Amino acid sequence: MIISQLFITFATEFINKRKMKKVFIINGGQKFHGEGGALNATITEWTTQTLEELGYQVQSTCVNNKYAPRAEAEKIAGANVIIYHTPIWWFQVPYGLKQYIDEVFIAGMDIICPNDGRSHEEPEINYGTGGLMQGKKYMVTTTWNAPLGAFTQPNDFFEQTSVDKGVLFGFHKMNKFVGLSPLEGFHFYDIVKNGTPERIEAYKREYIVHLKNIFGNK
Repeated sequence: MIISQLFITFATEFINKRKMKKVFIINGGQKFHGEGGALNATITEWTTQTLEELGYQVQSTCVNNKYAPRAEAEKIAGANVIIYHTPIWWFQVPYGLKQYIDEVFIAGMDIICPNDGRSHEEPEINYGTGGLMQGKKYMVTTTWNAPLGAFTQPNDFFEQTSVDKGVLFGFHKMNKFVGLSPLEGFHFYDIVKNGTPERIEAYKREYIVHLKNIFGNK
């Protein structure tokens, strides 16, 4: 009896530890302008290495490479956590990432989000509740030319509106629509005009600590 109970306890703990172990990274660092997505490719490497060291199974894709939309949808549906790495261009995600989302989510509607959650009987309620990704998480990182002060200082450009409540508002709603819940993201500010090696290295240290805080106890 005691042995059976110990086995059940061990099995339960093992299953719980495996719950967030599959991570799928979508690298939206598009080759088009500037450094051609080099920083987001580097961030993808930091994420992959750190999470693999923490025991996660990590897959990744890059919007610059050819992909099969249905296969990508299956990777999304099969993961416990989706991580988006993206620059911000003209206060939006690059068109390559937007195209990826449009093509992949449509190809995988039956396994990601088959409907908007409403019924014909009560069409005014429950919009945005039809996603099939409930219980799963997502995280987003962004890279900016804008400095942090542009978001936080009174009377500055973003009027004290954060990245997540401003530019990424629709992006977060898109993830909520398919059933995903957010993990705390990370934003790399002022990396164009002031993207010195020392600044990037400091960001790397800070970001790896962030990853370990978010994923280390899962």
